[in-house]
Amino acid sequence: MSIYLDYQATTPLAPEALAAMLPWLEKQHANPHSAHAEGRAAKAAIEVARAEIAKLLPPGGSISFTSGATEAINWAIKGAGRDRTVTFATEHAAVLDTVQAREDDPQILGVARDGLADPDEVKAAAHGAALSAVMLVNNEIGVIQPVAVLAEQAHAAGALVLCDAVQGYGRVTIPETCDLIAISAHKIHGPKGIGALWIRDGIDLAPLLHGGGQEARGRSGTLSPALCAGFGAAARLMRERREQDMVHVERLWAVALETLGEGWTVNGSTEHRYRGNLNVRRDGLDVSRLMSDLRDISFSAGSACASGSGRPSHVLRAIGLSDAEARSSIRIGFGRYTTESELIDALTRIDDAARAQRFAA
Repeated sequence: MSIYLDYQATTPLAPEALAAMLPWLEKQHANPHSAHAEGRAAKAAIEVARAEIAKLLPPGGSISFTSGATEAINWAIKGAGRDRTVTFATEHAAVLDTVQAREDDPQILGVARDGLADPDEVKAAAHGAALSAVMLVNNEIGVIQPVAVLAEQAHAAGALVLCDAVQGYGRVTIPETCDLIAISAHKIHGPKGIGALWIRDGIDLAPLLHGGGQEARGRSGTLSPALCAGFGAAARLMRERREQDMVHVERLWAVALETLGEGWTVNGSTEHRYRGNLNVRRDGLDVSRLMSDLRDISFSAGSACASGSGRPSHVLRAIGLSDAEARSSIRIGFGRYTTESELIDALTRIDDAARAQRFAA
């Protein structure tokens, strides 16, 4: 039986989210934007989901559903205007590639060895910028950025703040000072194919998609009641189980460090970190061989979005690792449905296989 340890790439679908989706997949097929009774019922289900999702977001804004966080991020960056965007070298490709596609000389700031940004650099760089984009919890190394402080500095320079909260939503409190927040259902045990952009009241964004303008903030496209219902159920569980999930993840983190033992180095801050993300390296580790030897354990060599590129992780390079160190790193992701016994089993086998490489060399 395989062991799944890739929670940053996607999380297992919660049974409660599946149950919320099934009626809308099996029997209730109405378009939620239609005026008849069945359409209104579908619309009502969407609004129930929207309300659940909003309970984990700041007050004073509204949620527009999207096809995922990538669309939400693209909309925020492109819709904020043609002026500069200030962001960081450890951001997700959805941010970096969007900024680089629309700006000849994007303002991409570095981070410290622990992965943390310098707020003073943000204030200096954000003058004349339309937007500052920062990830709450890094998808590769789990580092939690001081978003509240960074937002304060960006606002002082006159820029709006986009928070990529995909990995942190429901796990880490999102500062109320953010102006735009991108989230995704499948990172919180919801379905793939749906995300959302939270937009602070009073902020107008140019539309990314043109058409029917079904969402109140201008996003066009027919919404899926099933996906929205699944997202809402997953968000409700994140709120109700937050303390329980946090205690479980903290325990798994401690077990993971104890099981791996000597010879492994944690990448990024261990203090300012979501502990369901364990990114570690070992000198001389052949990650491709390790993954081939342990095909029944699902773990990662980095972001799933960059899988197969052959390039060392841009996040690990940004925190000062050499190409060799970045290529000898793996990411272990665990959470709600990971048991202590399967984590110990998987990490013991990973450690044994890594040590065997050294003796076989």
